Amino acid sequence: MMTSQLPRFAAAFSFAFIILLVGYFSNNTSSLFTNSEPVYTAPEYATDQRRAEDRPIRSLRDLNEAFISLAESTSPTVVTITTERTVRRRAQMSPFDMFDDFFGRPRQQRPEQEFQQRGQGSGVIVSEDGIILTNHHVIANADTIMVRMVDNTLLGAEIIGSDPNTDIAVIRINGRNMPYLPLGDSDDLRVGELVLAIGSPLSENLAQTVTQGIVSAKGRSNFNLVDFEDFIQTDAAINPGNSGGPLINMDGELVGINTAIASRSGGFQGIGFAVPVNMAKSVMTSIIETGRVVRGYLGISGQELDESLARGFGLDRAGGAVLNAVEEGSPAAEAGLKVEDIILEYDGRRLTDWTQFRIYVASRAPGTVIRLLIFRDNEQKTINVTLGELPSDDITETEAENLFDRFGFSLDAFNNTYAERYNLRSGLEGVIVTSVNETSNAYRQGLREGDLVTAVNRRRVRNMQEFNTLAQGIQPGSTMLLQVVRRNQQFFVAIDI
Repeated sequence: MMTSQLPRFAAAFSFAFIILLVGYFSNNTSSLFTNSEPVYTAPEYATDQRRAEDRPIRSLRDLNEAFISLAESTSPTVVTITTERTVRRRAQMSPFDMFDDFFGRPRQQRPEQEFQQRGQGSGVIVSEDGIILTNHHVIANADTIMVRMVDNTLLGAEIIGSDPNTDIAVIRINGRNMPYLPLGDSDDLRVGELVLAIGSPLSENLAQTVTQGIVSAKGRSNFNLVDFEDFIQTDAAINPGNSGGPLINMDGELVGINTAIASRSGGFQGIGFAVPVNMAKSVMTSIIETGRVVRGYLGISGQELDESLARGFGLDRAGGAVLNAVEEGSPAAEAGLKVEDIILEYDGRRLTDWTQFRIYVASRAPGTVIRLLIFRDNEQKTINVTLGELPSDDITETEAENLFDRFGFSLDAFNNTYAERYNLRSGLEGVIVTSVNETSNAYRQGLREGDLVTAVNRRRVRNMQEFNTLAQGIQPGSTMLLQVVRRNQQFFVAIDI
């Protein structure tokens, strides 16, 4: 298994990784506008910007003017996003409630109370008709989404699509002739390159805050923030509320979506992370064209070869990754890949990082052919694999309602956001309980929101697809045995259906 960089990072810096979240919400946000409502027409802004290489810098004043011009031309494309959702919580038990049972009176169930939970983040306009890129965690689960423009105009927004696996969301406002930021190429970014970050750190009163720094590193991963991690690291100051805002190069192009910080205090300490724009663009294109995120799929798992493993497999140096599982019927299996094959290269690139290889595969469209150079039986050979489509773990609203009606609880795919919320290890596999009907057998038998279901009737469950397959065979009158993890403690729950 690939050695995680996170323990070494934590030991060196004692940093707590903080997602710049504005709320842990899902994407059942309703549209806030219709075609009958007026279309917002943006004021005229001077968004034309000469490339940095075309601007002569002869003095510090010239450099100063270059930064001013860049900030003025890109700031109108950055918006503040505010969200609201209604949270229902049962009122806390009174100290006197415990005496009800003692005196023989039935305990009265505490009534539920409604609270309005507000969140705030940033976003960047990427098309003249009002398409906005932001973070998934900024808009997830919101009942309403409002976008504040640079001229303080407040507009309703709707979600086009959202991807928790990369923390990218695509929303839209009803506008035309909008100032927008052109997309750059994050693969061309170089460590040391100057960048700007713009957003609304900490509060709406600090909207349009511009900070400057450099690209500190590329390809940062293994932080367990999202499933597909390939972060740009920057020392441009970003803070909670900058989530979803742009990272901009000196040519006035979008190169990243600011997402997270590393901090002892919860505020800026010079280490921020942004999702590369190439990854965000791939997600956005897939959502707009297909209505969902489509990813390439091989059907393998593996681990990087250190020097000891390399010697054990007969290689003279570390590098590559050994396959420890090949799923039956997967594209990898059909192409002839086997357990203990060692992948040395993919499409001419040396495999030095398993995470980067996973991201490369996932970013390719199904049907793409990837050429793998492998080492097997002391020989190198080339295998061409045609990618399939990564199975979706999404659950529709109808499926969720049917599940709740039938069993008395609802589930969702387990991810790092749920792991942090419910104090679970991110490496676990299963499906997370998101709500439980308090009048159901499931609740009476002890199942609670935040429980991770890892097995059904002694059969392992790793995703919603596997749970649904097993749930179809459960008949009324039978007992469903769930293996559950709560606060990293494992136990069983038996539910009469």
